[in-house]
Amino acid sequence: MSIDPAPAATLSEAAREIVEVGRFLSVRNFVPATSGNFSRRLDARTAAVTRSGVDKGELVEADILVADIHAPPPKGSSAETPLHLQLYRDRPEAQAVLHTHSVVAALLSNLRLAEGELVLQDFELLKALGDTRTHEAAVSIPIFPNDQDIPRLADKVTAMLAKRTDLVAYLIAGHGLYTWGRSMAEARRHVVALEHLLTYELEKMKVRR
Repeated sequence: MSIDPAPAATLSEAAREIVEVGRFLSVRNFVPATSGNFSRRLDARTAAVTRSGVDKGELVEADILVADIHAPPPKGSSAETPLHLQLYRDRPEAQAVLHTHSVVAALLSNLRLAEGELVLQDFELLKALGDTRTHEAAVSIPIFPNDQDIPRLADKVTAMLAKRTDLVAYLIAGHGLYTWGRSMAEARRHVVALEHLLTYELEKMKVRR
């Protein structure tokens, strides 16, 4: 099935969306200090990305850079920007990518790293993820070991995405969550839903000890 391309966004529109989501996620402590990075597709060739070293709750339009999806990241952007650009190349429908650093995402991804994935099932909130339409679904979130070699990590993610067209997120162990959506609103919804589900899984592990 072909996917109709989303209308192009202007840099000003994208910056406004990024600034707003930064404030939203910051007050929930999903991006402490200067952690995390966000992006918004502009068109088939370019994306707006956050500048490195900025508190995401205090972003302004000047902190938003333009990146060529098929070129090296712009100067001043996060070292992890290639992971965003790779997602736009691999997922033409993706319009926004959000990377967060919550305690629960870092902790649970470390605890489940040996399994290579976190399987979420029988939650009503699964219906907030992508095209999932029933709580009876099982949603697998891959977990990758943390790696300072970002191109190597991006290659691993690309290989997984090629096999898993259903994916809407992945975890990096001890690091955080990457998720994306067909709009900034959908990407934000994925963050909120996954943070809740990850918290539930972590609490369940405590109860069972």
